[in-house]
Amino acid sequence: MSCRTKRVPWRDHARAWFNQVVTDRHVACFPVVEKDGAIVACAVGTLELGVPNPQCPRGRTARRANVITLPEHRGQGYATALVAFVVAWARSIEADRVDLSATPDGQRL
Repeated sequence: MSCRTKRVPWRDHARAWFNQVVTDRHVACFPVVEKDGAIVACAVGTLELGVPNPQCPRGRTARRANVITLPEHRGQGYATALVAFVVAWARSIEADRVDLSATPDGQRL
């Protein structure tokens, strides 16, 4: 049975989370790159609120995650553009810092 046909609990949680935040640009952003009407790359930016500290005076951290480009569209700067978009979004919501969790393939970003 594939992941698409069986019930996967995290997907229900992800769907509920997405439905809650998708329209609030102060909580999350979801930039995409389209080519010929199809999404070929995407990213997620989320705001995390924590305890203010010297490195994060307001306790506002933007996290870049799920930066994905379809294999046949890699090497064209899409991921770099998406990361820049999330950084600009983080500045617009006055995040103190921006973090990126990356796989080994994405560490150069």
